[in-house]
Amino acid sequence: MSSGYSSLEEDAEDFFFTARTSFFKRAPQGKPRAGQQDVEKEKETHNYLSKEEIQEKIHKYNLAVTDKLKMTLNPNGTYTGFIKVQMELCKPPQAPAPGNSGGMNTLHISSTNTVGEVIEALLKKFLVTESPAKFALYKRCYREDQVYACKLSDREHPLYLRLAAGPRTDTLSFVLREHEIGEWEAFSLPELQNFLRILDKEEDEQLYNLKRRYTAYRQKLEAALSEVWKPG
Repeated sequence: MSSGYSSLEEDAEDFFFTARTSFFKRAPQGKPRAGQQDVEKEKETHNYLSKEEIQEKIHKYNLAVTDKLKMTLNPNGTYTGFIKVQMELCKPPQAPAPGNSGGMNTLHISSTNTVGEVIEALLKKFLVTESPAKFALYKRCYREDQVYACKLSDREHPLYLRLAAGPRTDTLSFVLREHEIGEWEAFSLPELQNFLRILDKEEDEQLYNLKRRYTAYRQKLEAALSEVWKPG
Protein backbone atom coordinates (compact mmCIF):
# COMPACT_ATOMS: atom_id res chain seq x y z
CA MET A 1 0.00 0.00 0.00
CA SER A 2 2.23 2.81 -1.26
CA SER A 3 -0.25 5.60 -0.60
CA GLY A 4 0.10 5.38 3.18
CA TYR A 5 -3.55 4.56 3.91
CA SER A 6 -6.13 1.90 3.18
CA SER A 7 -9.68 2.14 1.92
CA LEU A 8 -12.65 2.22 4.24
CA GLU A 9 -13.52 -1.39 3.45
CA GLU A 10 -10.12 -2.80 4.44
CA ASP A 11 -8.74 -3.60 7.85
CA ALA A 12 -6.67 -0.44 8.27
CA GLU A 13 -5.39 -0.96 11.82
CA ASP A 14 -1.79 -0.74 10.62
CA PHE A 15 -2.35 2.27 8.41
CA PHE A 16 -4.30 4.88 10.35
CA PHE A 17 -5.70 5.56 13.79
CA THR A 18 -9.28 4.64 14.46
CA ALA A 19 -11.78 6.92 16.17
CA ARG A 20 -12.35 4.48 19.02
CA THR A 21 -12.50 6.49 22.22
CA SER A 22 -10.36 3.89 24.00
CA PHE A 23 -7.47 4.69 21.66
CA PHE A 24 -7.36 8.35 22.60
CA LYS A 25 -6.47 9.59 26.06
CA ARG A 26 -8.87 12.37 26.98
CA ALA A 27 -7.05 15.55 27.96
CA PRO A 28 -8.13 17.31 31.20
CA GLN A 29 -10.70 20.05 30.90
CA GLY A 30 -9.35 23.56 30.89
CA LYS A 31 -9.48 26.92 29.18
CA PRO A 32 -8.18 26.93 25.61
CA ARG A 33 -5.13 29.00 24.89
CA ALA A 34 -5.60 32.22 22.97
CA GLY A 35 -5.35 31.81 19.20
CA GLN A 36 -5.83 33.67 16.00
CA GLN A 37 -9.16 35.38 15.23
CA ASP A 38 -9.94 32.97 12.42
CA VAL A 39 -9.35 30.04 14.76
CA GLU A 40 -11.77 31.46 17.34
CA LYS A 41 -14.33 32.07 14.60
CA GLU A 42 -14.06 28.47 13.41
CA LYS A 43 -14.45 27.16 16.97
CA GLU A 44 -17.60 29.24 17.50
CA THR A 45 -19.06 28.02 14.21
CA HIS A 46 -18.28 24.43 15.18
CA ASN A 47 -20.11 24.81 18.48
CA TYR A 48 -23.30 26.15 16.92
CA LEU A 49 -23.71 24.07 13.76
CA SER A 50 -26.95 22.08 13.69
CA LYS A 51 -27.06 18.42 12.69
CA GLU A 52 -28.66 19.42 9.39
CA GLU A 53 -25.89 21.95 8.65
CA ILE A 54 -23.22 19.36 9.44
CA GLN A 55 -24.99 16.85 7.20
CA GLU A 56 -25.02 19.34 4.33
CA LYS A 57 -21.33 20.16 4.80
CA ILE A 58 -20.40 16.47 4.86
CA HIS A 59 -22.45 15.84 1.70
CA LYS A 60 -20.61 18.62 -0.16
CA TYR A 61 -17.28 17.43 1.24
CA ASN A 62 -17.83 13.85 0.09
CA LEU A 63 -18.78 15.01 -3.40
CA ALA A 64 -15.37 16.71 -3.65
CA VAL A 65 -13.39 13.72 -2.34
CA THR A 66 -11.20 11.99 -4.92
CA ASP A 67 -9.34 9.43 -2.76
CA LYS A 68 -12.23 7.56 -1.06
CA LEU A 69 -11.43 9.18 2.30
CA LYS A 70 -14.97 10.33 2.97
CA MET A 71 -16.65 11.49 6.17
CA THR A 72 -19.48 9.65 7.90
CA LEU A 73 -22.22 11.28 9.98
CA ASN A 74 -23.28 9.37 13.09
CA PRO A 75 -26.87 9.30 14.48
CA ASN A 76 -25.79 11.35 17.53
CA GLY A 77 -24.53 14.24 15.36
CA THR A 78 -20.82 13.46 15.61
CA TYR A 79 -18.92 12.40 12.52
CA THR A 80 -15.77 10.54 11.59
CA GLY A 81 -13.31 11.06 8.78
CA PHE A 82 -9.70 11.39 7.78
CA ILE A 83 -6.95 13.97 8.14
CA LYS A 84 -3.44 13.80 6.73
CA VAL A 85 -0.60 14.97 8.96
CA GLN A 86 2.89 15.80 7.71
CA MET A 87 5.53 14.72 10.27
CA GLU A 88 8.26 17.35 10.42
CA LEU A 89 10.36 15.98 13.28
CA CYS A 90 14.04 16.46 14.11
CA LYS A 91 14.52 12.69 14.14
CA PRO A 92 12.46 10.01 12.35
CA PRO A 93 9.86 8.07 14.38
CA GLN A 94 10.79 4.61 15.65
CA ALA A 95 7.79 2.90 14.04
CA PRO A 96 7.05 4.39 10.59
CA ALA A 97 3.66 3.56 9.16
CA PRO A 98 3.58 1.00 6.30
CA GLY A 99 3.70 2.77 2.97
CA ASN A 100 4.44 6.07 4.70
CA SER A 101 5.78 8.47 2.10
CA GLY A 102 7.59 11.68 2.94
CA GLY A 103 6.44 11.69 6.56
CA MET A 104 2.76 11.98 5.59
CA ASN A 105 0.32 10.00 7.75
CA THR A 106 -3.42 9.48 7.35
CA LEU A 107 -5.50 9.39 10.54
CA HIS A 108 -9.09 8.25 10.93
CA ILE A 109 -10.56 10.30 13.78
CA SER A 110 -13.80 11.60 15.23
CA SER A 111 -15.12 15.14 15.26
CA THR A 112 -14.85 15.01 19.07
CA ASN A 113 -11.10 14.33 19.01
CA THR A 114 -9.01 17.37 19.91
CA VAL A 115 -5.60 18.53 18.74
CA GLY A 116 -4.12 17.39 22.04
CA GLU A 117 -5.53 13.89 21.59
CA VAL A 118 -4.28 13.67 18.00
CA ILE A 119 -0.76 14.64 19.11
CA GLU A 120 -0.82 12.04 21.92
CA ALA A 121 -2.09 9.38 19.53
CA LEU A 122 0.64 10.11 16.98
CA LEU A 123 3.36 9.94 19.62
CA LYS A 124 1.95 6.70 21.01
CA LYS A 125 1.67 5.14 17.56
CA PHE A 126 5.27 5.97 16.66
CA LEU A 127 6.69 5.06 20.08
CA VAL A 128 7.82 8.60 20.85
CA THR A 129 8.46 8.77 24.59
CA GLU A 130 8.99 12.53 24.83
CA SER A 131 6.37 14.77 26.42
CA PRO A 132 3.47 15.89 24.16
CA ALA A 133 4.24 19.42 25.40
CA LYS A 134 7.29 19.37 23.12
CA PHE A 135 5.10 19.01 20.02
CA ALA A 136 2.53 21.18 18.31
CA LEU A 137 0.04 20.68 15.49
CA TYR A 138 -0.08 23.41 12.87
CA LYS A 139 -2.54 24.12 10.11
CA ARG A 140 -0.95 25.28 6.89
CA CYS A 141 -3.15 27.46 4.69
CA TYR A 142 -2.56 28.57 1.13
CA ARG A 143 -3.97 31.92 0.05
CA GLU A 144 -3.06 33.94 -3.03
CA ASP A 145 0.28 32.20 -3.57
CA GLN A 146 1.16 32.75 0.09
CA VAL A 147 1.62 30.03 2.74
CA TYR A 148 0.48 30.67 6.30
CA ALA A 149 1.20 28.40 9.26
CA CYS A 150 -0.87 28.70 12.42
CA LYS A 151 -0.30 26.77 15.64
CA LEU A 152 -3.51 25.11 16.80
CA SER A 153 -4.81 25.12 20.35
CA ASP A 154 -4.87 21.74 22.11
CA ARG A 155 -8.68 21.99 22.43
CA GLU A 156 -9.44 22.58 18.75
CA HIS A 157 -10.96 19.85 16.57
CA PRO A 158 -8.90 19.02 13.46
CA LEU A 159 -11.67 17.12 11.69
CA TYR A 160 -13.95 20.16 11.75
CA LEU A 161 -11.15 22.29 10.27
CA ARG A 162 -10.79 19.65 7.54
CA LEU A 163 -14.54 19.66 6.91
CA ALA A 164 -14.72 23.47 6.74
CA ALA A 165 -11.79 23.73 4.32
CA GLY A 166 -12.78 20.82 2.10
CA PRO A 167 -10.68 17.75 1.18
CA ARG A 168 -7.98 19.50 -0.85
CA THR A 169 -4.63 19.51 0.96
CA ASP A 170 -3.40 22.36 -1.24
CA THR A 171 -5.98 24.51 0.57
CA LEU A 172 -5.38 23.27 4.11
CA SER A 173 -2.93 20.74 5.52
CA PHE A 174 -1.74 19.67 8.98
CA VAL A 175 1.85 19.52 10.20
CA LEU A 176 3.24 18.02 13.41
CA ARG A 177 6.38 19.79 14.58
CA GLU A 178 8.65 19.80 17.57
CA HIS A 179 9.07 23.09 19.34
CA GLU A 180 11.49 24.17 22.00
CA ILE A 181 10.04 24.36 25.50
CA GLY A 182 10.77 27.69 27.17
CA GLU A 183 12.80 27.91 30.36
CA TRP A 184 9.69 28.00 32.55
CA GLU A 185 7.17 25.97 30.51
CA ALA A 186 8.41 22.68 31.94
CA PHE A 187 7.23 23.65 35.45
CA SER A 188 3.73 23.26 36.86
CA LEU A 189 1.61 26.22 38.00
CA PRO A 190 2.19 25.56 41.76
CA GLU A 191 5.94 25.40 41.13
CA LEU A 192 5.88 28.71 39.25
CA GLN A 193 3.84 30.32 42.02
CA ASN A 194 6.37 29.07 44.57
CA PHE A 195 9.19 30.61 42.51
CA LEU A 196 7.35 33.95 42.58
CA ARG A 197 7.06 33.79 46.37
CA ILE A 198 10.78 33.08 46.64
CA LEU A 199 11.58 35.99 44.33
CA ASP A 200 9.33 38.32 46.34
CA LYS A 201 11.07 37.27 49.56
CA GLU A 202 14.52 37.77 48.07
CA GLU A 203 13.47 41.15 46.68
CA ASP A 204 12.24 42.28 50.11
CA GLU A 205 15.50 41.14 51.72
CA GLN A 206 17.60 42.93 49.11
CA LEU A 207 15.59 46.15 49.50
CA TYR A 208 15.90 45.97 53.29
CA ASN A 209 19.69 45.48 53.15
CA LEU A 210 20.05 48.24 50.56
CA LYS A 211 18.03 50.72 52.62
CA ARG A 212 19.96 49.83 55.77
CA ARG A 213 23.30 50.33 54.01
CA TYR A 214 22.33 53.72 52.58
CA THR A 215 20.90 54.77 55.93
CA ALA A 216 24.26 53.99 57.52
CA TYR A 217 26.07 55.99 54.79
CA ARG A 218 23.71 58.93 55.30
CA GLN A 219 24.29 58.92 59.06
CA LYS A 220 28.08 58.90 58.59
CA LEU A 221 27.88 61.70 56.01
CA GLU A 222 25.66 63.82 58.23
CA ALA A 223 28.04 63.23 61.14
CA ALA A 224 31.03 64.28 59.01
CA LEU A 225 29.19 67.39 57.82
CA SER A 226 28.28 68.36 61.35
CA GLU A 227 31.97 68.13 62.33
CA VAL A 228 33.04 70.33 59.40
CA TRP A 229 30.47 73.03 60.09
CA LYS A 230 30.80 72.93 63.87
CA PRO A 231 31.57 76.46 65.17
CA GLY A 232 35.22 76.84 66.27
